[in-house]
Amino acid sequence: MKILVTGTAGFIGFHLAKALLKRGDEVIGLDNINNYYDVNLKYGRLAETGIIKQEIKYNKLYKSEKYLNYKFIKLNLEDQENIAKLFKEQKFDKVCHLAAQAGVRYSLINPNSYIQSNIAGFMSILEACRHNNIEHLVYASSSSVYGMNKKMPFSTHDNVDHPISLYAATKKSSELMAHTYSHLYGFPCTGLRFFTVYGPWGRPDMAMFLFTKAILEGKPIDVFNRGDMQRSFTYIDDITEGVVKVIDNPPKINKNWDEKTPDPSSSKSCYKIYNIGSSESVNLMDFIEAIERTLNKKAEKNFLPIQNGDVKATRADCSDLEKDFGYKPAFPVNEGVKRFIEWYKRFYKV
Repeated sequence: MKILVTGTAGFIGFHLAKALLKRGDEVIGLDNINNYYDVNLKYGRLAETGIIKQEIKYNKLYKSEKYLNYKFIKLNLEDQENIAKLFKEQKFDKVCHLAAQAGVRYSLINPNSYIQSNIAGFMSILEACRHNNIEHLVYASSSSVYGMNKKMPFSTHDNVDHPISLYAATKKSSELMAHTYSHLYGFPCTGLRFFTVYGPWGRPDMAMFLFTKAILEGKPIDVFNRGDMQRSFTYIDDITEGVVKVIDNPPKINKNWDEKTPDPSSSKSCYKIYNIGSSESVNLMDFIEAIERTLNKKAEKNFLPIQNGDVKATRADCSDLEKDFGYKPAFPVNEGVKRFIEWYKRFYKV
């Protein structure tokens, strides 16, 4: 199978590409390697998959020196002309679109980047899928779309019409755009609402990374909502396992879908939305304690109010993913924290 994975210099895309390559798929990776965070980490991920050039030229296909079945191209998502050309030349079977401008808090600072990447960029992918007989488009949504919803656990069968960050609004827009294209042009689309993912090679703007770095450097950590927060922390290996299962199983029309009581998670088109993450929430303070135990060092805590755009708690209802594919994350938090810190110390030579 030939699969395009966008965002392969990013956290989840990097791990997914490795999982697909190891099972024998042919993978083309795509990323624009922007400077939202340290590009050295992005180049480090690329090097792990055999793309070792430190000066990667735009719109040039690079062969991996580690995997015969892997190539990488640097492209902007909103570059419709070259995205269309790539699809036409490579003739992909399936697409897993993970590339996006990420981060709730950064969307308060640079909102235009979210419109360009997450809306205009996704449009490029949809148009290319439409014109190239793609068997299945899997794309990244986010648990942030639940916004002002208070019902727990968060369910894909509930409406998500009240986002509280522009990032969340762009991800909700992606879901609507995907449904429209699935309905109009008949190709299967599956959206994955990722909850809090952590593990080796994680993003520097995420809690796991921020806390570890600060504690090792003897600096205080910012603890928002004064620590009264819960997250569905999910280890990266559990996430990639679920994504692979979804890629392999395009959605079918829901023949029981009722226009009078419409289920937001499915449709009379080949369209499906899943939550992907742990169904168990972890208290933020417990997560910090796990990091402290592993580092054998106490954190100095700077307790702060909740930030604009943040939600107090997330907990995923992943029953559909479990029912359809037997998905059930089981990686223990203490072990996941240990593996992240071991990687962090190796990569940063701490």
